[in-house]
Amino acid sequence: MKLTILGAGLSGLSLAYFLQDRSDIEHIDIIEKDDDIAGLCRSIRKDGYTYDIGPHILFSKDKEMLELMLSVLDAKNDLKRSNQIIYKGRWVQYPFENDLSKLPKDDLDYCVSMFKANPYRGYVPQNMLQFFLKTFGEGITNTYLRPYNEKIWKYDPSFMDTQMVERIPQPTDEEIMRSASGETVEGYVHQLYFHFPKEGGIEAVPKGFARKLNSKCQIHLNNAVKSVKKQTDGTFKVVTDKGQEFVSERLISTIPIQAMTAAYDKVPADIQSHVDDLKYNSIIIAFVKTKEDLSGDNFAFMNPEKDIIFHRISKMDFLGDAYKSDSATYMVEVTYRKNDYTDQLSEEELKSRIADGMVRIGFAKEKSDSEFINITKHQYAYVIYDLNHKENMTTIREFYKAEGIDLNGRFGNFEYWNMDKVLREAKNMAENF
Repeated sequence: MKLTILGAGLSGLSLAYFLQDRSDIEHIDIIEKDDDIAGLCRSIRKDGYTYDIGPHILFSKDKEMLELMLSVLDAKNDLKRSNQIIYKGRWVQYPFENDLSKLPKDDLDYCVSMFKANPYRGYVPQNMLQFFLKTFGEGITNTYLRPYNEKIWKYDPSFMDTQMVERIPQPTDEEIMRSASGETVEGYVHQLYFHFPKEGGIEAVPKGFARKLNSKCQIHLNNAVKSVKKQTDGTFKVVTDKGQEFVSERLISTIPIQAMTAAYDKVPADIQSHVDDLKYNSIIIAFVKTKEDLSGDNFAFMNPEKDIIFHRISKMDFLGDAYKSDSATYMVEVTYRKNDYTDQLSEEELKSRIADGMVRIGFAKEKSDSEFINITKHQYAYVIYDLNHKENMTTIREFYKAEGIDLNGRFGNFEYWNMDKVLREAKNMAENF
């Protein structure tokens, strides 16, 4: 049997890795539109620096998948999380609800009193905002969770469902009171210790899987999928923009479902409408070097303030010697959607807004202290679990399953999956192939 996998990101490469030793598989073609592999886990190199498309780190409750990711690396750094939330000029250790004593007194009293006298605890949440209110109360929700999530998602949390947030642990009254009294309570302990490739950035993981592929597997770079057709004999023919043709008995798509649907030759109008209704955010990554290191020994910094354009910045120097600079370098994240306000900013306007934010949060003394090494835009970054997501994807999956086409990966299956979940789903697919 011959297979075609669309996309050479982590999902496509790991799926080939899991399938390659099956005796019934003769050959696997992996088709990739870019000039290199790794997809959203790709690392960017500029002027001697290496950085990622956002702060990927290696941690997981799924120990099997974590060990697998680490096993494909040449070497790793073992790190302890040190993340901060910058709120009204104060640093509050992440997660917010576990370090409340750092807040101004009025905000602290508001958060604690509304957590203790929370009228929403008895409700079953139907959307993200209701989940926040039920779990954390009005104070913590309105002080941090609601504005931060509005900023990152560019979407009102009352129009997002609970698929992603249900995994967030609920703090106890005792933990909140300890946090309010001055004790920093560690939260999300499965993320407290993490790993990162010693060099090469996060793409060392997908490239590690690529090195383990055997001679059955062939990766075809610079080949964007132009058309996909199911032929009368049940095989699939994929044609790329280079005119190459690939015919196989099985087809797995890890490319964005929007791209897959645009290429497939027999998509009904109702399926197209469900695909068109899917919501996602794009991302701008600015790589910025500052004149001085004013952020200390910390990694990620979250900011909920609406008039600061970025929601999170991450310090590459924290990740090990191969990523250190002579001052400090940061990945700055700004989410956007096509044709929105942010998307229409010129590069100079964008740089000015970011440089202003660096001054506002105290990482630069003057706007001129921020040197922009690089700015890139990436269309597919975050799946948005809006209220229509589940219905849309159920219908879309049923259609492609009936066609004999498998969907996988973050945007192939349109699910907000981290790297460990991507690997787990690839392994599950391979075991049930």
